[in-house]
Amino acid sequence: MPTPLEGIPSPRRRVAVVGVALSDCGRVDGPTPYALHAQAARRALADSGLDRSAVDGFASAGLGTLAPVEVAEYLGLRPTWADSTSVGGATWEVMAAHAADAIAAGHANAVLLVYGSTARADIKARRRTANLSFGARGPLQFEVPYGHTLIAKYAMAARRHMHQYGTTLEQLASVAVQARANAGTNPDAMFRDPITVEDVLSAEMIADPFTKLHCCIRSDGGCAVLLAAEDYVPDTAKAPVWILGSGTSVSHTTMSEWEDFTVSPAAVSGRTAFARAGLTPADVDLAQIYDAFTYMTLVTLEDLGFCAKGEGGPFVEKGRLLRTGDLPVNTDGGGLSACHPGMRGLFLLVEAVRQLRGEAGAGQVTKPDGTLPRTALTSATGGWFCTSSTILLGRT
Repeated sequence: MPTPLEGIPSPRRRVAVVGVALSDCGRVDGPTPYALHAQAARRALADSGLDRSAVDGFASAGLGTLAPVEVAEYLGLRPTWADSTSVGGATWEVMAAHAADAIAAGHANAVLLVYGSTARADIKARRRTANLSFGARGPLQFEVPYGHTLIAKYAMAARRHMHQYGTTLEQLASVAVQARANAGTNPDAMFRDPITVEDVLSAEMIADPFTKLHCCIRSDGGCAVLLAAEDYVPDTAKAPVWILGSGTSVSHTTMSEWEDFTVSPAAVSGRTAFARAGLTPADVDLAQIYDAFTYMTLVTLEDLGFCAKGEGGPFVEKGRLLRTGDLPVNTDGGGLSACHPGMRGLFLLVEAVRQLRGEAGAGQVTKPDGTLPRTALTSATGGWFCTSSTILLGRT
């Protein structure tokens, strides 16, 4: 196994996810966000079988003034490679892609990505409000006076899709219903009781057309993912899950600069990731897609090529997203039912890896022939469809 400061190998090395873990999630009133970072990091290292001394790269965002320096110090790490990219929910897929490139080039050997948040507990304790503001400077100054909230921007995009393609409220609601059904087999999910389309439609209106059940939950929790060079794989405790390809795309920040509300930046990030991996949507056994709102799941599936543009509504309404469906999506229950402590992108990677390893328990996906899935996709969104990052993972 190489030491952290060895030179750049040639040729480029393959990169694997060798450790994943969640911290305590859901309703976590006691620990601080730093403690959740530490809990997740310890568990991911234990899952990998590697010693913390192997970690020479670190990535974190969303906590502290000098992230990831403060978090690394809290964890007792002194990395020689670091990343603090912050692009909302897509942050973690972007960081994972950066880390994979760095490891492949020999700039790092083992990179730990960690996230933790007490978003729910902070509101309950009145340490913060429920409102999320990105400020009123720069380009945002032209929209803030009109009262656009983040959820209102997603709602506008959903309404445009409904107008242009005939997508129905019932079809959007079915995304939430299937996410909840998947959460039912996940003991870590915050909400597990079944819901119906009617439950979603009749829930409290938040931003037309989104009722409360169209929206992600607010939870506490954290997770960690450890990526390492292929040189480390013989020393790890679990079978490796390889990074096959990735892609990132930035779209807009001002709604007036978004050319088409029905097309997300996943249309670019997905195409890039598939090309780099040498795969097509037909090769994907399961997908983990950022789902702060039901429309995100629907339009991202279209843009990734799982169905044609405008056909997302009919595609999602036939139970295809269920753990037992044609394309299992958000098999842990997603942000709509399992957990959403803020920037959820790292949770997508954890669930994808667990599914490929066959560690999902009652929520395990199997192929029609009874075997474990071999290829998974994660696609995360940041801001209000401002950015997207897609990663393909596989067991071979």
